[in-house]
Amino acid sequence: MLSFIIICVVLAVGHFLRMKIRLIQKLYLPSCVVGGLLALALIQLLKGGQIWFSTEWLGGLNNTINDDIIRYWRPLPVLLINIVFACLFLGVPVPKFKELYHRAGPQFAYGQIVAWGQYAVAIAFCMIVVYALFPTLEKTTKDIFPVILPVGFEGGHGTAGGLTKVFEKNGWADGKDYAMASATFGILSAIIVGMVLVNWAARCGHTFHDIKPQQITQDEAIGVIPVEKRPSAGKLTVNSDAVESLTFHIVVVGLACLFGYLIRSGLLYLEVDVFGHNPDPQEGGKPFFDSFPLFPLCMLGGLFIQWLDDKYDRYKLIDLGLIRRIQNTALDFLVVAAIATINVAVLKEGIVPLLMLVAVGILWNMGCLLFLAKRVLPDAWFERAIAEMGQSMGVTATGLLLLRVVDPDYESPAADAFATKQMLHEPINGGGFWDSSVIPILVSIGIWPVFGITAGITIFWLAVLFIPKLIKRDLRGA
Repeated sequence: MLSFIIICVVLAVGHFLRMKIRLIQKLYLPSCVVGGLLALALIQLLKGGQIWFSTEWLGGLNNTINDDIIRYWRPLPVLLINIVFACLFLGVPVPKFKELYHRAGPQFAYGQIVAWGQYAVAIAFCMIVVYALFPTLEKTTKDIFPVILPVGFEGGHGTAGGLTKVFEKNGWADGKDYAMASATFGILSAIIVGMVLVNWAARCGHTFHDIKPQQITQDEAIGVIPVEKRPSAGKLTVNSDAVESLTFHIVVVGLACLFGYLIRSGLLYLEVDVFGHNPDPQEGGKPFFDSFPLFPLCMLGGLFIQWLDDKYDRYKLIDLGLIRRIQNTALDFLVVAAIATINVAVLKEGIVPLLMLVAVGILWNMGCLLFLAKRVLPDAWFERAIAEMGQSMGVTATGLLLLRVVDPDYESPAADAFATKQMLHEPINGGGFWDSSVIPILVSIGIWPVFGITAGITIFWLAVLFIPKLIKRDLRGA
């Protein structure tokens, strides 16, 4: 109970600081990130205090924090990420693929370039530069070190936390802390660099409308919705004398997670008992699906439940508003727990290569926006690209936040293209199947084949965007 009380207090303090501190308001930092960083700082200060001032009182306080609070926070990211992904497609009618690609084809292709390119650039940089400067890193991290950049940037805290057991089962348990740190650096740099780029674009006339980013209302800055503009949180779809509507929607999410759990259990059974792939654990081997995370399969479970709802539920009992409340609540608690439980001591040895990797990731995302977006996106190129940068370095909400700053009324085509594109993008990247399976794949086939895959897919999507433009130019010239 104490761990639940404290995490609620941390969230409350994080939101209070967001409302009161101007710097936090200008950076648009989410309250959960502020609370998580505050909790992490306090925990590290107490640990440092025990080292410098060895007293019985400090020792007892640290033991209480570790035994009664942190011990219960550590499993939260692994649990809550399943809920977040199970909610992704619930409450939204399953659209046809042709409709999705027609509405967001170029946006999807551009997002794929940004996402897969993060892997290719990170791997190349580590193999050529980082491992040359820090030769022991290659062995101690089992060659997994390069992927902590895209796992943290493209996947975010949820994916990093959800891969905790994957890191452990593949021989680098500390990878979870590096991925969490990567996600934290990613969301901070996305907002800071993003706001700088928004101001640059406004001055240079690259935005869809003339804007002044500094003209943001006080309510927006402190994260409060004015009374007269407050939207509904959702619709009650069942009578409370039968079952509370929120309870019903939590049950729906649980069924989606159950479906994902059954898929993984079935895949593991097929791998081990049907196909006989059961490597000796003493030799470091393990079945592939033994270390495969649950959350992307929960996403499939949510898609399946929504398909059943579209086909058979004439009452339309699943409400998008309530599903989003469940998803966002899970994400808030996940981020606090994920950041607060980062093992800072583990990062000491690899902080320099981590910062180098983060810098390369920032440069890649900026390069895509500044040099690629204008040439491949059809209209409102800056709005489309800034939303993509926010999402690929933080979470979807970060992308929407930056988009809202530059397009407050969502008058450009960017909002619809970005939101639609996520339905195609999320199952693959952004915590989807590739981000969740890349570590066991890397351990199985090696780092250079993974580089070849990611670089090849990046080049493929570049060709998809550029070849039609070149053909049209040649036809006009003829």
